[in-house]
Amino acid sequence: MNRRIGLVAALLSGLLLSLGNSWAADFPNRPIKWVVPYPPAGTTDVLARIVAQALSERLGQQVIVENKPGGGNNIGTEFVVNAPADGYTMLLVNPANGINATLYKKLNFNFVRDITPVAGIVRTPNVMVITSGLPVKSVAEFIAYCKANPTKVNMASSGSGTSVHMSGELFKFMTGCQMAHIPYKGAGPALTDLIAGQVHVLFDNLPSSVPHIKSGRIRALGVTSKNREPSMPDIPTVGDTVPGYEATAWFGIGMPRGVPKEAVDRINQEINRILADPKMRERLAELGGLPIPGTPEDFGKTIVAETEKWAKVVTTSGATAE
Repeated sequence: MNRRIGLVAALLSGLLLSLGNSWAADFPNRPIKWVVPYPPAGTTDVLARIVAQALSERLGQQVIVENKPGGGNNIGTEFVVNAPADGYTMLLVNPANGINATLYKKLNFNFVRDITPVAGIVRTPNVMVITSGLPVKSVAEFIAYCKANPTKVNMASSGSGTSVHMSGELFKFMTGCQMAHIPYKGAGPALTDLIAGQVHVLFDNLPSSVPHIKSGRIRALGVTSKNREPSMPDIPTVGDTVPGYEATAWFGIGMPRGVPKEAVDRINQEINRILADPKMRERLAELGGLPIPGTPEDFGKTIVAETEKWAKVVTTSGATAE
């Protein structure tokens, strides 16, 4: 009897291994949905569409970007958390995922627990941009203007809890500037109102602001990274005026908890190959992006570290969202 049980167990184990290998070899055999939790035209959308095209070519299956904005990034994230863990639904992971863990007191998911890290894509600085009609030309002049007009300056963001929002909150905390926060459902509509002069300042992800800076429709005062951005070397850092100030945005791919390891590994490998392509690196550099290739575990460490970092900023600033 024991020999029979052992034989059956061995046969079942071999069958499962065979099925697993067959599944891995066949993945993907249909289109993959890539959820971007913001409207079109913002940095997350721009990056996703650039990478999705390259990933589609490598996989031989279409990677379809689907925008699901709202809830400060949480609507799109929750959609992916609840999606089947079959490798065919991905999330464009971004700083808001780490920030929201502390900013929102009631979420229907735990991001670190419920999303499987797949691959890092790129890290970018934010850029402090102002409406062209504001009579300031530097970060120092902006701080002076804010303090002389404590109830008049409106700070736009791409949504509560985004890196755009928290970069502004960090600036407020470190400078003593008073600015009313005006959240939008993405960088696109926030930029539209900034260009029109409806709001005064935005700490935007660099890629979505670059075209408007170059056209002169908005004015860049400083990048939020520690060092100057090589693609725009004439723009100083905010930290040149506000010592110690630093905030960057990071982007990658996540999938629902429980997704097969074979799917994670395949997407990770292809993303790393895409990021190694000189033409892709050049394209990302034009947008101010620094590729962050690595293993799924590497990206998981980034998520945990950024969640812990921004928890301190959220707590110190007193920012909350419902």
